[in-house]
Amino acid sequence: MPFSEADIMKERKILKNKFYLYLTEFFAGMSVMAVELGASRLLAPYFSSSQIVWTIIIGTIMIAMALGNLYGGRSADKDPDPDKLYGRIIIAAIWIAAIPVAGKYLITGIAVALIFSINSNFLIIAAFAACMVVFVFPLFLLGTVTPSLVKYTVESTDESGRVVGRLNAANTIGSIIGTFVPTFISIPAVGTAVTFLIFAGILLALSFIYFISEKIFVKKLPVSAVLFILCCIFGHSGSFAFWQDDLSYEGESVYNYLQVYENDRQVVLSTNVLFGVQSVYRKEKELTGMYYDYAMAAPFMAGVKEKDKLDVLILGMGTGTFATQCSRYFDNCEITGVEIDQSISDLARQYFGLSDDIKVVTYDGRAYLNADDKKYDVIMVDAYQDITIPFQMSSVEFFTLVKEHLNADGVMVMNMNMRNGENDDITHYLADTVASVFENIYTVDVTGSTNRELFAYSDPSCLDRFNAGVESEEAADLYSMMGRVYSYLEPYTGGDLIMTDDKAPVELLGMRVIDSLIGEEASFYKEIYKEQGLKGLMEWL
Repeated sequence: MPFSEADIMKERKILKNKFYLYLTEFFAGMSVMAVELGASRLLAPYFSSSQIVWTIIIGTIMIAMALGNLYGGRSADKDPDPDKLYGRIIIAAIWIAAIPVAGKYLITGIAVALIFSINSNFLIIAAFAACMVVFVFPLFLLGTVTPSLVKYTVESTDESGRVVGRLNAANTIGSIIGTFVPTFISIPAVGTAVTFLIFAGILLALSFIYFISEKIFVKKLPVSAVLFILCCIFGHSGSFAFWQDDLSYEGESVYNYLQVYENDRQVVLSTNVLFGVQSVYRKEKELTGMYYDYAMAAPFMAGVKEKDKLDVLILGMGTGTFATQCSRYFDNCEITGVEIDQSISDLARQYFGLSDDIKVVTYDGRAYLNADDKKYDVIMVDAYQDITIPFQMSSVEFFTLVKEHLNADGVMVMNMNMRNGENDDITHYLADTVASVFENIYTVDVTGSTNRELFAYSDPSCLDRFNAGVESEEAADLYSMMGRVYSYLEPYTGGDLIMTDDKAPVELLGMRVIDSLIGEEASFYKEIYKEQGLKGLMEWL
């Protein structure tokens, strides 16, 4: 028979302690935000950390909380049994603790399954499905906390406003702390997996205090304790690429998931399990075979063979591949790199042979230009990673700032990494935007990849200097590479696809390209699956 409200307050003495109820609300709010931030880190290696993915995470979590509020309110009126509320918190805690154990497998499985079943909007659908399967249920349960606690806390209508206000304040304060602690403390210190376990443990302890203080010994207590311990044993690993066991380094920073792997020839940095390579270091001090080689045309255009010193600024330093290349082939480059992620800069020194003589500043690229009054001969913009394109470094205002920091004969080189051949893809938007600022634009497509390099300058003699510099080049591999770049350079005439600080739809444009590229890559495997079934596909893989 259901408890009456009077029976509840009489038989559950702990409910008379308003501090404990506010504490429950506080930790519920904290855990919701911690799971939300953890969700972004868990999804980022597979789907990126773009605004689109963040929108999906926030949207699905708001759905879960809204449904939880509705269910919790109805349940509190119909059957206001606090045992059920704290039982739901236990279930939510165990589910959250299980996310590090099973989450990455579920996300990968969902991504693979959807590649074979949908033809468009893969990123949106896959990220949404992953959020719904992995994160919605525990947050739905935590959404039932507030309406239930209102039922137990309000004793008369005279104080209802004040009490509800305090509960909401406790929830909000918890949410604030739950926002800062994972981002600045737990995730950088111990990783995403352990962060999930920490907050699951807090919720579990909160519920255990309730049941033990009331001497209610239910079967779910020892069972949940055992399940939590198992999750701690099997879920503490921070590995996202669980199919790889030969990584030199795998970890997380405030901004990125970081993965370093190497072989006899090279060292590679990736910040995403599913999409591409961000930096590469050739151990034999040779050209990389990637877009960095094409970008080497910029120093020639700026007169590296004529000047005693060439000032180079790299916005989006990464592990310093372009800087290392410039240092290897030219002895008169003074290089400054700007990289927002200090952890990547540390990896650059440790694994990628970045010289201590090269200055690296931990800062946002555009913010650095705003604070710097120096002019440069070459500015490389390499801050675009899969669809995580910073809009503030893609606008007319940004490229105007770059131009103001170039010498009269200076050159900007920009790597655009999502070319799909359409006339309105992200590369055309970026090129049109640059063309609205610079007088001379040339582009070259990188063979065997979706990258396109763009060179922009004001001095019309830059191309002549490039040709003259290449002809006098002694390094055979670089000479051959520059000859190819020179022959493939194409002048670019700007259009009206111009982005500004106010309007720069980089996420949607990037998503469209990624969708297209995934579709092209998956078509081969879809045909195998269609003809030979799952068994044939598994044999092929």
